[in-house]
Amino acid sequence: MSAVETVAESPLTQYHITVLLVDDQPMVAAAVKRMLATETDIDFHSCQDPSQAVRLAAEISPTVILQDLVMPEIDGLTLVKFFRAHPKLKDVPLIVLSSREEAVTKADAFAVGANDYLVKLPDAVELIARIRYHSRGYINLLQRNEAFEALRQSREALAAELGRAAEHVITLLPPPLDEGRIRTWWRLVPSAQLGGDAFGYHWIDPGHFAIYLLDVCDHGVGSALLAVSALNSIRTQTLPGVDFRNPSEVLCALNEAFQMEQHNGLYFTMWYGVYSMEDGMVSFAGAGHPPAFLLSGSGEGIPLGTRNCIVGGMPGMAYRSDSAKIAAGDRLYVFSDGVYEVHDTEGVMWSLDELREYLRGAGGGDGAEIDALYEYLRKRSALDILPDDFSMLKVVFG
Repeated sequence: MSAVETVAESPLTQYHITVLLVDDQPMVAAAVKRMLATETDIDFHSCQDPSQAVRLAAEISPTVILQDLVMPEIDGLTLVKFFRAHPKLKDVPLIVLSSREEAVTKADAFAVGANDYLVKLPDAVELIARIRYHSRGYINLLQRNEAFEALRQSREALAAELGRAAEHVITLLPPPLDEGRIRTWWRLVPSAQLGGDAFGYHWIDPGHFAIYLLDVCDHGVGSALLAVSALNSIRTQTLPGVDFRNPSEVLCALNEAFQMEQHNGLYFTMWYGVYSMEDGMVSFAGAGHPPAFLLSGSGEGIPLGTRNCIVGGMPGMAYRSDSAKIAAGDRLYVFSDGVYEVHDTEGVMWSLDELREYLRGAGGGDGAEIDALYEYLRKRSALDILPDDFSMLKVVFG
């Protein structure tokens, strides 16, 4: 059982009505005790020494306090103030018992924190009714506080579990390649603690290098699980009968394996490409995904995309692929729509063309421009966290 389930299944405490009478006269305590004798669900306690009242109340946790107004050594109104200053007793309902039916005295009692006022000795029916009324309200408050605390703990436990899940997703992403004919850099910044973006790259065989990025339609645990499942099926090449050097076949197989009706209505967009070392070509296909950008050494930006259906939308869909020539020094940027679908402070969304122009001027052999792009979008939108996952993969061909 997870920490979240443990917190969620904790039942609320069932409180018992507990009365504490603070009165220096034994005859008053005896009279009130007789009034409550037939009420089997009410526990009665009395304290004749006002100097011990706060200590006893903290010990027995009453659901209502009956407080005499006139007592030796400690005035009743002063004791009310002591109860209200005590962190454990500050919310306990307090009924003042007084022999005086005076408006000023009542006003003073309410001013220092009393909840009710009765002239003693009250009728048993009325006293019992008020004890039950105030105790019910206080017990509801205690149980509400318990529920809020359980919710807070559940949220903390969930946040911790999501944090661990997010760390696990990151561990599944491939490390950057910083040497050889193919070098890579990437950044993934989820908009929520656990997002739906995932990507990867690997050698299918010594002559073919696969590059892919997918974006599940939502955020949270379900989206992350779907993204990881799809990622693993590509990385481990477990889709049956598929030539993973053929982008069309890969997307067709993913579409059949991950139909949205079998995954809580979740689908994903994707870009999948394969670079051939032999002829220097990259074959690619997109599934409802923004095109990748291929930037040549001269800075020209060519969109690499195909118009195909999302993955999981409908079985039996055909996916079209395309290809492009790669030259030494070319840069390939593959990204999710969270990289450009960002509104500025006036509500204007950044466009794909603006993103391409930004990348054309970015240059550089490392991935510093990706971090700079993220910071630029944060400033443009005046947001600390972008509204969608920011995922960008950069591949440089040697």
